[in-house]
Amino acid sequence: MIRVLQIVTYMGRGGLETMIMNYYRNIDRNKVQFDFLVHRQEEADYDKEIVALGGKIYHMPMLNPFSKSYFNALDSFFKEHKYDIVHCHLDCMSAYPLKIAQKNGVRVRIAHSHNKSQDKNLKYPIKLYSKRLIPKYATHLLSCGKEAGDWMFNGKPYTILNNAIDAQSYRFDKQIREEMREQLGFNQEDFVIGHVGRFNPQKNHNFIIDVFNFVHKKNTAAKLVLVGTGDGQKAIKEKVESLALSDSVLFLGNRTDVNKILQAMDVFLFPSLYEGLPLSIIEAQAAGLPCVISDNVPPECIVTDLIEVASLDDALAKWEIVITSKKSVKRKDTYELIKKSGFDVKSNVLVLEKMYYTDLS
Repeated sequence: MIRVLQIVTYMGRGGLETMIMNYYRNIDRNKVQFDFLVHRQEEADYDKEIVALGGKIYHMPMLNPFSKSYFNALDSFFKEHKYDIVHCHLDCMSAYPLKIAQKNGVRVRIAHSHNKSQDKNLKYPIKLYSKRLIPKYATHLLSCGKEAGDWMFNGKPYTILNNAIDAQSYRFDKQIREEMREQLGFNQEDFVIGHVGRFNPQKNHNFIIDVFNFVHKKNTAAKLVLVGTGDGQKAIKEKVESLALSDSVLFLGNRTDVNKILQAMDVFLFPSLYEGLPLSIIEAQAAGLPCVISDNVPPECIVTDLIEVASLDDALAKWEIVITSKKSVKRKDTYELIKKSGFDVKSNVLVLEKMYYTDLS
C-alpha cells in the first residue's frame, strides 16, 4: 500500500478540502492511503473522518517563508516520517514544503493549483515570487483547470485533475427539496437564492448582499441562504443587519448536507472575483439548480445549460433581472451530463490511483 502525504492549510469544509475528501472516500484504500500535514493546531471539520478512514494527521506551525523555525519543523518531520509521495495543495506557497521534501529524498513531489489568482493584499508580491519557485522543487504539476494551471505554472506543462464530486448524491429529488424547504422555514412562495463558499474576499459576499438587497426590494418573498464560515462573516452579518435584511438572510455555517440544501434553493449565485474550478458550481449543476455566475469564473465549469454568466461591471438591476428570470426554470436530473463531462469522482479516482502508481514506477 502507498501512503500519500497531502499537504494543506487545514481540513475545513472548503472547496479544495472537500475535493480531496471526495477522492479519499472513493479511492481504493487497500492500495492508497492518505495522511495529512496541516498548518493549523486546532481540529478541523474533516479530521475525525480522516482518522476513521485510516489517515494520520500531523500538525505544523503556520507557514512562514521567513521563519527558520518553520523550516526546521518541516525538516524534522521529513526526517522522522518517510514518504515516497507528497501532494501539496498550498497554491503559491507549495514551493516551501516541496523544497524540504526534496532535501529529504521524497521521490514524487506534486504541486496542485486550485486558483487562477490570489487576493491582492500585502502578501501578494510574496506569493507571486513563491509560485515561480514551484517548478524547481516539484516533480509533477497538477491543476483543477486550464486557467489555474496557466496562472500558477508559468508555461510549464501540467496535468488537469477534475474537481470531481459524488454526482449521485446531488441528483435532484423533489421530496428532499420539499423536506429541506420546510426544515429551513421556507414556504411555497419564497424565492430562495443560495451561495456556498468561505467568507473571504475571493467569494465576493459584499456583492452578493448588494444584489440580494436589490432583488428583495422588488420581491419581499426573496430569501438568501449562505453556507460557509470564515473571517469575513462578521462584517457581512453587520451589513445584512444595517440593510434590515436579517429576517430574509440565513447564515447556515458549515454543513454536512450541502447536497440537500442545494435542493431547497431556486437559484445559485456565485459572483467570485477569481476561481480555479469551483466545486460548488459543479455540485449546483448536479442538483439541477440554475446558476448565475460572474465572468471571472472559468468557463470549464459550465457543463450544463443551467449557467448564465454576468459581468461584475453590470448594474445591479441587470443582475436582478437575470436572477429573477430563473424562478420559472424547471428543475431536472443532470446526473448523466455530470458523468459525461468528467466530473463524477468514481471515474476520476481511477485516474488518481493510476497517477500515484505510475509516479513510483
